[in-house]
Amino acid sequence: MNDSSPERTAVVLDFWCELQCPDCRGALDDLRALRSRYGDRLEVRLRHFPLEKHKHAFAAAQAAEEALEQGQGWPYIEAVLGRVEELDRKGEPFLIEVARELGLDAEEFDTALIDGRHILIVDADQAEGKAIGVTGTPTYVIDGERLDGGKSQEGLRERVEEIADRLLEEQAGPDGR
Repeated sequence: MNDSSPERTAVVLDFWCELQCPDCRGALDDLRALRSRYGDRLEVRLRHFPLEKHKHAFAAAQAAEEALEQGQGWPYIEAVLGRVEELDRKGEPFLIEVARELGLDAEEFDTALIDGRHILIVDADQAEGKAIGVTGTPTYVIDGERLDGGKSQEGLRERVEEIADRLLEEQAGPDGR
């Protein structure tokens, strides 16, 4: 049998985030709902945008990259965002503590924060964010449209769903396949 249908690709949602940001913690429910609704048809990509006002945000972004490298990126990100007050109080030791709680290689986290192996990724994300007009977090970008959740997240998930539905419908083509 010859299947000539075009290969489907996931719709990409860039999630510009800062792991010391209470508003990004609030965005987790929306991200969970989007993942539940779309499954592997929506690829949520973490993009780093550490803000200067949060002194541990840059280290947290590097730690998130280490967690991604160790295969536990989203669980780590959700764990840190769920406890931003602890990150405020404890700083970098908290980032290693969360890694240990999740069964990750905490020593490797410590080394990664010391040797800076993920700095270039964080810097590149931040530069790209600035270039496309990201000014705060959370910010979503889907199909070239920037949705700023730093002021209000009201209606953002619905807007992401509208765009994702349209893109997925366009991929399916006129006959819906």
